[in-house]
Amino acid sequence: MMDGNKLNELRELVEFLKANEIAEFDMEQDDLKVRIKFAGEPAAAPAGGFDMAQLSRLMASVPAAASAPVAAAAPATPTAAAPAAEAEEKLHEVKSPIVGTFYESPSPGAPAFVKVGDQVEVGQVLCIVEAMKLMNEIESDVAGEVVKRIASSGQPVEYGQPLFAIKAR
Repeated sequence: MMDGNKLNELRELVEFLKANEIAEFDMEQDDLKVRIKFAGEPAAAPAGGFDMAQLSRLMASVPAAASAPVAAAAPATPTAAAPAAEAEEKLHEVKSPIVGTFYESPSPGAPAFVKVGDQVEVGQVLCIVEAMKLMNEIESDVAGEVVKRIASSGQPVEYGQPLFAIKAR
């Protein structure tokens, strides 16, 4: 069983994940195994990228316990594309909502989710950004034509980095 301090540290980790709209989180440390998956609507969007130093500190502070339970989930939202700014020529940039590795297809050798010239709808998966071994589907937040894929498959991307340029309908 976890003591009060350990539960408070776990609550702090859950709050951090919710505040940064992280949809899924897995952690295994000695005898402690935590899997958190959020569903529902977010309370508020984060103002900026999340603090990796804070996440590392939180992960390090969650101590191992001989018979620790798996954490329960709380409301949040699956990761979706961040609001993008319109550029000249009415091109809409879909930006990475997280730091991670960009993948254009669901698995190696599989066809890309979308390619230049494809028509996309709101909510259609454009790519995956892997962060901490979690595959986050990035969805289009506009309907239109994919004009440019900006990121390269297998390459790291930063929070707010443009991934695609879409000519909105």
